[in-house]
Amino acid sequence: MDFEWIAIALGDVVWIAVAFVLGLLSRAAGLPPLVGFLAAGFLMNAQGIEGGEMLEKLSDLGITLLLFIVGLKLNLGTLGRPQVWGVASLHMCIVVALFGSAIFGLALLGIPFVAGLGLEQSFLIAFAMSFSSTVFAVKVLEERGEMVSLHGRIAIGILIVQDLAAVIFLAISTGKLPSPWAVSILLLIPLRPVLLKILERVGHGELLVLYGFLLALGGAEAFELVGMKGDLGALILGIMIANHAKADELSKNMLGFKDLFLLGFFLSIGLSGPLSTATVVAAVIITPLILLKSAFFFALFAAFKLRARTSFFASLNLTNFSEFGLIVAAIGVANGWLGSEWLIVLAIAMSLSFAVGAALNAVTNWLYTQRRGVWSRLQRAERMPDDQPFDIQGAKIAIIGMGGIGTGTYDRLREIHGDAVVGVDIDPRTVRNQRATGRDVLVGDPSDADFWDRVQATHSIELVMLALPNMNTDLAVLAQLKSAGFSGKVAATVKFQDEAEVLMAAGATTVFNIYTEAGAGFADHILER
Repeated sequence: MDFEWIAIALGDVVWIAVAFVLGLLSRAAGLPPLVGFLAAGFLMNAQGIEGGEMLEKLSDLGITLLLFIVGLKLNLGTLGRPQVWGVASLHMCIVVALFGSAIFGLALLGIPFVAGLGLEQSFLIAFAMSFSSTVFAVKVLEERGEMVSLHGRIAIGILIVQDLAAVIFLAISTGKLPSPWAVSILLLIPLRPVLLKILERVGHGELLVLYGFLLALGGAEAFELVGMKGDLGALILGIMIANHAKADELSKNMLGFKDLFLLGFFLSIGLSGPLSTATVVAAVIITPLILLKSAFFFALFAAFKLRARTSFFASLNLTNFSEFGLIVAAIGVANGWLGSEWLIVLAIAMSLSFAVGAALNAVTNWLYTQRRGVWSRLQRAERMPDDQPFDIQGAKIAIIGMGGIGTGTYDRLREIHGDAVVGVDIDPRTVRNQRATGRDVLVGDPSDADFWDRVQATHSIELVMLALPNMNTDLAVLAQLKSAGFSGKVAATVKFQDEAEVLMAAGATTVFNIYTEAGAGFADHILER
C-alpha cells in the first residue's frame, strides 16, 4: 500500500476548508462531522471539483487506521457471548435475506431505479445496509458515559462482529490468491512478545502514536507484499496487541488521526457522482428501514435473555446505517458489481439515518420510561447473569462511581458508617477489582430507571453520592432519581463552577468542586504539618 505524501496544493486547502466548515455545522446540529464531510464532497462535485492524489491517499490511510483500531478493541470475551456473536450473525442474515429479497422483487416488477438489478446486486446492497455505525454508536455512548455499561458493551460487540464481516468481504474482494510467501505471515506470532515489549517502553506521548502508525502501516505493507489485502494486515496487528494494558490508551490516541484521515474517504464518496432527484428519493425511501433493523435487534436481544431496558438501549444505539456499509458499496462499485449511483444513495441514507438516530438517542430514557410496561412484557423471565435484578442490600449510603474519588469517599465513610455504605459502578472490571480488595461494590447502571425503582423498593437509601467523571451521566442519574421519587439527599462532584450550577438546578442537594476543594485541602494539610 503506497502512502507516499505529496505537497499540498491550493485546491487541497480549499477542500479542507469546505470540509471543516460543513463538519463544524454538522457537529452544531448534533450529528457526527462525517455527515458534513459527505456534504462537502457533494458540494465540491456540484462545482466540478475533482479529488486529487492526496485525497485518495487520505482515504486509504483512514480505512487502514480504522481497521487497526477495530483490532485494538477486539475483546474475545465480549465476542464470545451468544448475545453478541449470535445476535450479530442472525441479524445480518435476516436483514440481508429480507432486504435483498425485497429489492430483487422490486427489480423484477420493473420499479424505477432498481429495475435491472440482479440477485447478486440486490443482496450486496442489502449486505451494505445491514451494518450499523461504529462512529455514531461510540459518539453517543461516550457522550452519555455509557461505554462500559452492559448495553454499551453489547452494542460495541455487535459492531465489532459486523466490522469483522466487512473485513472478510474486503479480504476476498480482490479475487486473487495470496502469494506462496503468505505463509510467512505466521512469523508474526512469535514476534508478538517483542511488539508488546516495545509498547511498554514507548511511554504515553508522541512515540506511542508513532508506534501505532508503524504497526498499522507496517502490517498493511507486510500483507500487501504477500498478495493479501493490506487492510487485513492492519486488523491482525491490532488484534495481536489488543489484550495489552496500553491497547485502550493507544486506541484513544489513534482515534483522532483515524477520524482525520477518514475525511478523505467521505469526501471521495461525495465526489464519486452527482446528486440527483432519483438518488435522494431512493435514500429517503430506504432510511426508515433502520427502524425495522432496530426492531429485529430488540427481538433478538430479548430472545437471548437480555432485560428489556438493555435490549432497548442497545437497539437504539444500532439504529443507523454505517460507514462500513459505504466501504462495502465502494468495493462493489470499484469491481463493477454496482453502479456508482448506489454509493450515493447509501451515503445519503447513512446521513439521514444519523439524523434519525440522534433524535431517538436524545430521548432514549423518555421513550423507555413512557412504555416501560410494554417493553418489559417482551422480555424473558430468565436473564443472563450480569443482567439480573439489582440488590442494594439495605445500605443507607450509595456511592456511584468507584474510581479514585469514589474509592477514597467509600473508604472514609466506611470507617464511620460501616456496612451502611455500598459502592456501585457500571464497569464489571472495576467492580471485580474493588471486591478483590474487600470493598462492598456492586455492578449497576445508575442511569437505569429500573435500577432506581428496585433501590427505592427497599426504602433504605438516604444519601446518594455521585463520583462520576461525566456531567451528562450525573444529569441522567438525577433525572432518574427525580422520576423514581427519591426523597433523600444527593451529592455530586464537578470540575468546573458552571457544572455545579447546572447540577444544582437539576436537583443535586450539594456539589463538591474537586479542584477548588483539593487546593484548600492541600493547603490545610501543609499547615497542619
